[in-house]
Amino acid sequence: MTDPAAVNRTGRCYNTCMRNQELSRYVQLALDGVHREYPYHLSRLVLSEGTIETPRSMTPVFYGCYDWHSAVHGHWLLAIGMRLLPNTSCAEACRTALRTSFQSECIAAEKSHLEQRPGFERPYGLAWFLALIGELHIHADAESRQWRMDLADLESVARRHLISWLPKLSYPIRCGTHAQTAFSMGLIWDWATVVDDIRMMEIIRSRAAEFHGDDHDYPLHLEPSGEDFLSSSLGSASLMTRTLDRSSFQDWLDRTMPTLGREYHFEPVESPDPSDGRLTHLNGLNLSRAWMLWEISECLDDHDDRKKSLKQSAQHHADAGIAAVTSEHYEGGHWLGTFAAYMNLRMNLHK
Repeated sequence: MTDPAAVNRTGRCYNTCMRNQELSRYVQLALDGVHREYPYHLSRLVLSEGTIETPRSMTPVFYGCYDWHSAVHGHWLLAIGMRLLPNTSCAEACRTALRTSFQSECIAAEKSHLEQRPGFERPYGLAWFLALIGELHIHADAESRQWRMDLADLESVARRHLISWLPKLSYPIRCGTHAQTAFSMGLIWDWATVVDDIRMMEIIRSRAAEFHGDDHDYPLHLEPSGEDFLSSSLGSASLMTRTLDRSSFQDWLDRTMPTLGREYHFEPVESPDPSDGRLTHLNGLNLSRAWMLWEISECLDDHDDRKKSLKQSAQHHADAGIAAVTSEHYEGGHWLGTFAAYMNLRMNLHK
Protein backbone atom coordinates (compact mmCIF):
# COMPACT_ATOMS: atom_id res chain seq x y z
CA MET A 1 0.00 0.00 0.00
CA THR A 2 1.09 3.57 -0.58
CA ASP A 3 2.43 5.14 2.58
CA PRO A 4 1.17 8.75 2.52
CA ALA A 5 3.59 9.71 5.26
CA ALA A 6 6.48 8.39 3.18
CA VAL A 7 5.22 10.28 0.15
CA ASN A 8 4.98 13.52 2.10
CA ARG A 9 8.32 12.88 3.76
CA THR A 10 9.93 12.42 0.34
CA GLY A 11 8.49 15.69 -0.87
CA ARG A 12 9.69 17.59 2.18
CA CYS A 13 13.20 16.17 1.93
CA TYR A 14 13.38 16.89 -1.74
CA ASN A 15 12.34 20.53 -1.33
CA THR A 16 14.59 20.99 1.69
CA CYS A 17 17.69 19.28 0.35
CA MET A 18 17.50 20.33 -3.27
CA ARG A 19 16.96 24.03 -3.86
CA ASN A 20 13.96 24.98 -5.95
CA GLN A 21 16.21 26.65 -8.49
CA GLU A 22 18.21 23.44 -8.85
CA LEU A 23 15.11 21.34 -9.50
CA SER A 24 13.81 24.05 -11.84
CA ARG A 25 17.03 23.80 -13.84
CA TYR A 26 16.61 20.05 -14.25
CA VAL A 27 12.96 20.48 -15.17
CA GLN A 28 13.86 23.07 -17.81
CA LEU A 29 16.10 20.51 -19.52
CA ALA A 30 13.07 18.22 -19.77
CA LEU A 31 10.84 21.04 -21.00
CA ASP A 32 13.37 21.79 -23.72
CA GLY A 33 13.21 18.21 -24.96
CA VAL A 34 9.87 16.49 -24.48
CA HIS A 35 8.32 18.05 -27.58
CA ARG A 36 11.52 18.37 -29.60
CA GLU A 37 11.19 15.76 -32.35
CA TYR A 38 14.73 15.89 -33.77
CA PRO A 39 17.45 14.75 -33.44
CA TYR A 40 15.95 11.33 -32.72
CA HIS A 41 17.44 7.88 -32.18
CA LEU A 42 14.93 5.42 -33.66
CA SER A 43 14.61 1.92 -32.22
CA ARG A 44 11.52 0.19 -33.58
CA LEU A 45 10.45 -3.16 -34.98
CA VAL A 46 9.31 -2.57 -38.57
CA LEU A 47 6.33 -4.82 -39.24
CA SER A 48 5.90 -4.32 -42.99
CA GLU A 49 7.12 -2.35 -45.99
CA GLY A 50 6.34 1.33 -45.96
CA THR A 51 5.68 1.54 -42.21
CA ILE A 52 8.67 3.62 -41.14
CA GLU A 53 7.18 6.89 -39.95
CA THR A 54 8.19 10.01 -38.10
CA PRO A 55 8.56 9.76 -34.33
CA ARG A 56 5.48 11.91 -33.74
CA SER A 57 3.28 9.75 -35.96
CA MET A 58 4.52 6.50 -34.39
CA THR A 59 4.40 7.46 -30.70
CA PRO A 60 2.55 10.79 -30.46
CA VAL A 61 2.84 11.10 -26.67
CA PHE A 62 6.49 10.17 -26.21
CA TYR A 63 8.03 11.31 -29.49
CA GLY A 64 10.59 13.89 -28.37
CA CYS A 65 13.67 14.05 -26.21
CA TYR A 66 15.96 12.05 -28.53
CA ASP A 67 14.34 8.65 -27.91
CA TRP A 68 11.24 7.05 -26.41
CA HIS A 69 12.59 6.21 -22.97
CA SER A 70 14.05 9.68 -22.52
CA ALA A 71 10.72 11.23 -23.48
CA VAL A 72 9.03 9.03 -20.91
CA HIS A 73 11.33 9.91 -18.03
CA GLY A 74 11.29 13.52 -19.18
CA HIS A 75 7.52 13.45 -18.56
CA TRP A 76 8.23 11.85 -15.17
CA LEU A 77 10.47 14.82 -14.34
CA LEU A 78 7.72 17.26 -15.38
CA ALA A 79 5.31 15.48 -13.05
CA ILE A 80 7.91 15.76 -10.26
CA GLY A 81 8.22 19.47 -11.00
CA MET A 82 4.46 19.94 -10.78
CA ARG A 83 4.27 18.27 -7.38
CA LEU A 84 7.38 19.68 -5.73
CA LEU A 85 7.36 23.21 -7.14
CA PRO A 86 3.70 24.16 -6.57
CA ASN A 87 2.44 27.65 -7.35
CA THR A 88 5.43 28.49 -9.54
CA SER A 89 5.74 29.35 -13.21
CA CYS A 90 7.87 26.23 -13.61
CA ALA A 91 5.06 24.01 -12.31
CA GLU A 92 2.60 25.68 -14.65
CA ALA A 93 4.93 25.10 -17.61
CA CYS A 94 5.13 21.44 -16.60
CA ARG A 95 1.34 21.22 -16.44
CA THR A 96 0.95 22.82 -19.85
CA ALA A 97 3.47 20.43 -21.41
CA LEU A 98 1.81 17.37 -19.85
CA ARG A 99 -1.61 18.59 -20.95
CA THR A 100 -0.26 18.87 -24.50
CA SER A 101 1.10 15.32 -24.40
CA PHE A 102 -1.73 13.45 -22.68
CA GLN A 103 -4.40 13.76 -25.36
CA SER A 104 -6.76 10.80 -25.64
CA GLU A 105 -6.10 10.13 -29.33
CA CYS A 106 -2.35 10.26 -28.76
CA ILE A 107 -2.56 7.85 -25.84
CA ALA A 108 -4.62 5.45 -27.98
CA ALA A 109 -1.94 5.51 -30.67
CA GLU A 110 0.78 4.83 -28.08
CA LYS A 111 -1.20 1.88 -26.79
CA SER A 112 -1.61 0.41 -30.28
CA HIS A 113 2.10 0.80 -30.99
CA LEU A 114 3.11 -0.87 -27.72
CA GLU A 115 0.61 -3.70 -28.00
CA GLN A 116 2.08 -4.78 -31.33
CA ARG A 117 5.67 -4.74 -30.04
CA PRO A 118 6.08 -6.71 -26.78
CA GLY A 119 9.86 -6.21 -26.82
CA PHE A 120 9.73 -2.45 -27.39
CA GLU A 121 11.77 -0.53 -24.80
CA ARG A 122 11.92 -3.60 -22.57
CA PRO A 123 12.83 -3.27 -19.77
CA TYR A 124 14.22 0.25 -19.39
CA GLY A 125 11.60 2.35 -21.16
CA LEU A 126 8.70 0.34 -19.77
CA ALA A 127 10.13 0.65 -16.26
CA TRP A 128 10.41 4.42 -16.57
CA PHE A 129 6.83 4.55 -17.88
CA LEU A 130 5.65 2.75 -14.76
CA ALA A 131 7.69 5.22 -12.68
CA LEU A 132 5.73 8.01 -14.39
CA ILE A 133 2.47 6.26 -13.51
CA GLY A 134 3.64 5.83 -9.93
CA GLU A 135 4.37 9.55 -9.69
CA LEU A 136 0.97 10.55 -11.09
CA HIS A 137 -0.68 8.06 -8.74
CA ILE A 138 0.28 10.14 -5.70
CA HIS A 139 -0.74 13.51 -7.14
CA ALA A 140 -3.71 15.13 -5.44
CA ASP A 141 -4.99 17.50 -8.13
CA ALA A 142 -7.90 16.51 -10.34
CA GLU A 143 -6.12 16.96 -13.67
CA SER A 144 -3.22 14.69 -12.69
CA ARG A 145 -5.63 12.06 -11.44
CA GLN A 146 -7.44 12.22 -14.78
CA TRP A 147 -4.15 11.74 -16.63
CA ARG A 148 -3.42 8.77 -14.44
CA MET A 149 -6.79 7.24 -15.40
CA ASP A 150 -6.28 8.07 -19.07
CA LEU A 151 -2.93 6.25 -19.05
CA ALA A 152 -4.27 3.17 -17.24
CA ASP A 153 -4.73 1.12 -20.44
CA LEU A 154 -1.18 1.89 -21.55
CA GLU A 155 0.01 0.98 -18.04
CA SER A 156 -1.81 -2.34 -18.37
CA VAL A 157 -0.02 -3.14 -21.65
CA ALA A 158 3.40 -2.29 -20.19
CA ARG A 159 2.68 -4.40 -17.13
CA ARG A 160 1.51 -7.32 -19.24
CA HIS A 161 4.65 -7.26 -21.38
CA LEU A 162 6.88 -7.28 -18.30
CA ILE A 163 4.95 -9.98 -16.46
CA SER A 164 5.12 -12.15 -19.56
CA TRP A 165 8.86 -11.59 -20.03
CA LEU A 166 10.43 -11.60 -16.56
CA PRO A 167 9.53 -15.20 -15.59
CA LYS A 168 10.91 -16.46 -18.92
CA LEU A 169 14.25 -14.67 -18.57
CA SER A 170 16.83 -17.34 -17.79
CA TYR A 171 19.60 -15.02 -16.58
CA PRO A 172 19.92 -11.40 -15.47
CA ILE A 173 21.26 -8.84 -17.90
CA ARG A 174 24.27 -7.36 -16.13
CA CYS A 175 25.39 -4.63 -18.53
CA GLY A 176 25.79 -0.96 -17.60
CA THR A 177 23.32 0.40 -20.14
CA HIS A 178 19.59 0.26 -20.89
CA ALA A 179 19.21 -3.52 -20.95
CA GLN A 180 20.34 -3.97 -17.34
CA THR A 181 17.60 -5.82 -15.53
CA ALA A 182 18.46 -4.85 -11.94
CA PHE A 183 17.91 -1.10 -12.34
CA SER A 184 14.65 -1.52 -14.22
CA MET A 185 13.40 -4.08 -11.72
CA GLY A 186 14.02 -1.50 -9.00
CA LEU A 187 11.89 1.07 -10.82
CA ILE A 188 9.18 -1.52 -11.39
CA TRP A 189 9.27 -2.52 -7.71
CA ASP A 190 8.79 1.09 -6.63
CA TRP A 191 5.78 1.51 -8.95
CA ALA A 192 4.30 -1.76 -7.70
CA THR A 193 4.57 -0.66 -4.07
CA VAL A 194 2.83 2.63 -4.86
CA VAL A 195 -0.08 1.06 -6.76
CA ASP A 196 -0.16 -2.02 -4.49
CA ASP A 197 0.50 -4.56 -7.26
CA ILE A 198 1.17 -7.61 -5.11
CA ARG A 199 1.68 -9.96 -8.05
CA MET A 200 4.38 -7.77 -9.59
CA MET A 201 6.15 -7.42 -6.26
CA GLU A 202 6.16 -11.19 -5.87
CA ILE A 203 7.64 -11.60 -9.36
CA ILE A 204 10.34 -9.00 -8.75
CA ARG A 205 11.25 -10.45 -5.36
CA SER A 206 11.44 -13.97 -6.81
CA ARG A 207 13.45 -12.93 -9.85
CA ALA A 208 15.84 -10.83 -7.74
CA ALA A 209 16.51 -13.85 -5.52
CA GLU A 210 17.04 -16.17 -8.49
CA PHE A 211 19.17 -13.71 -10.44
CA HIS A 212 21.32 -12.36 -7.61
CA GLY A 213 20.69 -14.29 -4.41
CA ASP A 214 23.71 -16.57 -4.83
CA ASP A 215 26.05 -13.95 -6.31
CA HIS A 216 29.50 -13.58 -4.80
CA ASP A 217 32.82 -11.81 -5.31
CA TYR A 218 31.88 -9.18 -7.88
CA PRO A 219 34.95 -8.02 -9.88
CA LEU A 220 34.55 -4.36 -8.97
CA HIS A 221 37.87 -3.43 -10.53
CA LEU A 222 36.49 -4.26 -14.00
CA GLU A 223 33.96 -1.43 -13.87
CA PRO A 224 33.12 0.67 -15.70
CA SER A 225 32.86 -0.14 -19.36
CA GLY A 226 33.39 2.79 -21.68
CA GLU A 227 29.74 3.68 -22.25
CA ASP A 228 28.14 2.74 -18.92
CA PHE A 229 25.62 4.93 -17.18
CA LEU A 230 24.76 2.24 -14.64
CA SER A 231 26.98 0.07 -12.46
CA SER A 232 26.34 -3.64 -12.82
CA SER A 233 27.39 -4.44 -9.26
CA LEU A 234 25.76 -1.46 -7.58
CA GLY A 235 22.62 -1.90 -9.68
CA SER A 236 22.20 -5.39 -8.28
CA ALA A 237 22.77 -4.06 -4.77
CA SER A 238 20.23 -1.27 -5.28
CA LEU A 239 17.62 -3.85 -6.23
CA MET A 240 18.45 -6.07 -3.27
CA THR A 241 18.09 -3.14 -0.83
CA ARG A 242 14.43 -3.18 -1.85
CA THR A 243 13.73 -6.90 -1.68
CA LEU A 244 15.80 -8.06 1.32
CA ASP A 245 15.51 -7.16 4.97
CA ARG A 246 18.45 -5.32 6.54
CA SER A 247 20.18 -8.37 8.01
CA SER A 248 19.81 -10.43 4.84
CA PHE A 249 21.08 -7.55 2.73
CA GLN A 250 24.19 -7.12 4.86
CA ASP A 251 24.94 -10.84 4.51
CA TRP A 252 24.41 -10.56 0.76
CA LEU A 253 26.72 -7.54 0.52
CA ASP A 254 29.44 -9.35 2.48
CA ARG A 255 29.35 -12.15 -0.10
CA THR A 256 29.13 -10.07 -3.26
CA MET A 257 31.32 -7.05 -2.49
CA PRO A 258 33.36 -7.80 0.63
CA THR A 259 35.94 -5.09 -0.13
CA LEU A 260 33.52 -2.27 -1.07
CA GLY A 261 33.97 0.66 1.27
CA ARG A 262 37.02 -0.94 2.78
CA GLU A 263 39.95 -1.81 0.52
CA TYR A 264 38.06 -0.83 -2.63
CA HIS A 265 36.43 2.50 -3.40
CA PHE A 266 34.75 3.60 -6.62
CA GLU A 267 36.10 6.91 -7.94
CA PRO A 268 34.10 9.40 -10.04
CA VAL A 269 34.66 9.11 -13.79
CA GLU A 270 34.79 11.70 -16.56
CA SER A 271 33.33 11.61 -20.04
CA PRO A 272 36.04 12.12 -22.68
CA ASP A 273 33.51 13.86 -24.97
CA PRO A 274 30.20 15.15 -23.51
CA SER A 275 28.98 15.95 -27.03
CA ASP A 276 29.03 12.25 -27.92
CA GLY A 277 25.66 10.69 -27.13
CA ARG A 278 27.18 7.45 -25.86
CA LEU A 279 30.39 8.66 -24.25
CA THR A 280 28.39 11.13 -22.17
CA HIS A 281 26.85 8.11 -20.48
CA LEU A 282 29.76 8.24 -18.05
CA ASN A 283 28.41 11.50 -16.63
CA GLY A 284 25.22 9.65 -15.79
CA LEU A 285 27.24 6.88 -14.20
CA ASN A 286 28.44 9.28 -11.53
CA LEU A 287 24.83 10.17 -10.72
CA SER A 288 23.57 6.59 -10.58
CA ARG A 289 26.55 5.42 -8.54
CA ALA A 290 25.83 8.22 -6.09
CA TRP A 291 22.29 7.14 -5.29
CA MET A 292 23.15 3.43 -5.30
CA LEU A 293 26.09 3.88 -2.92
CA TRP A 294 23.84 5.94 -0.66
CA GLU A 295 21.11 3.28 -0.71
CA ILE A 296 23.66 0.63 0.26
CA SER A 297 25.01 2.76 3.11
CA GLU A 298 21.52 3.29 4.50
CA CYS A 299 21.02 -0.47 4.77
CA LEU A 300 24.11 -0.88 6.96
CA ASP A 301 24.13 -0.65 10.75
CA ASP A 302 25.47 2.58 12.19
CA HIS A 303 28.51 0.81 13.60
CA ASP A 304 29.42 -0.75 10.25
CA ASP A 305 32.88 0.47 9.20
CA ARG A 306 31.72 0.86 5.57
CA LYS A 307 28.88 3.27 6.19
CA LYS A 308 30.89 6.51 6.41
CA SER A 309 33.15 5.78 3.45
CA LEU A 310 30.22 4.78 1.23
CA LYS A 311 28.40 8.01 2.06
CA GLN A 312 31.53 10.01 1.26
CA SER A 313 31.93 8.19 -2.03
CA ALA A 314 28.28 8.82 -2.84
CA GLN A 315 28.72 12.54 -2.24
CA HIS A 316 31.86 12.71 -4.40
CA HIS A 317 30.00 11.01 -7.25
CA ALA A 318 27.01 13.30 -6.78
CA ASP A 319 29.17 16.41 -6.99
CA ALA A 320 30.89 15.18 -10.15
CA GLY A 321 27.61 14.15 -11.73
CA ILE A 322 25.77 17.39 -11.01
CA ALA A 323 28.63 19.43 -12.48
CA ALA A 324 28.03 17.70 -15.82
CA VAL A 325 24.29 18.47 -15.96
CA THR A 326 24.15 21.33 -18.45
CA SER A 327 22.29 22.31 -21.59
CA GLU A 328 25.51 22.73 -23.59
CA HIS A 329 25.12 19.43 -25.42
CA TYR A 330 21.67 18.05 -26.16
CA GLU A 331 23.04 14.49 -26.17
CA GLY A 332 23.48 14.76 -22.41
CA GLY A 333 21.09 17.57 -21.55
CA HIS A 334 18.03 15.65 -22.70
CA TRP A 335 18.41 12.99 -19.98
CA LEU A 336 20.97 13.93 -17.33
CA GLY A 337 18.49 16.27 -15.61
CA THR A 338 16.25 13.29 -14.92
CA PHE A 339 19.12 11.32 -13.40
CA ALA A 340 20.13 14.28 -11.24
CA ALA A 341 16.59 14.73 -9.95
CA TYR A 342 16.17 11.01 -9.37
CA MET A 343 19.48 10.95 -7.50
CA ASN A 344 18.28 13.66 -5.15
CA LEU A 345 15.00 11.83 -4.64
CA ARG A 346 16.67 8.52 -3.79
CA MET A 347 19.34 10.01 -1.54
CA ASN A 348 16.95 12.24 0.38
CA LEU A 349 14.37 9.49 0.68
CA HIS A 350 16.77 7.67 2.95
CA LYS A 351 17.79 10.64 5.10
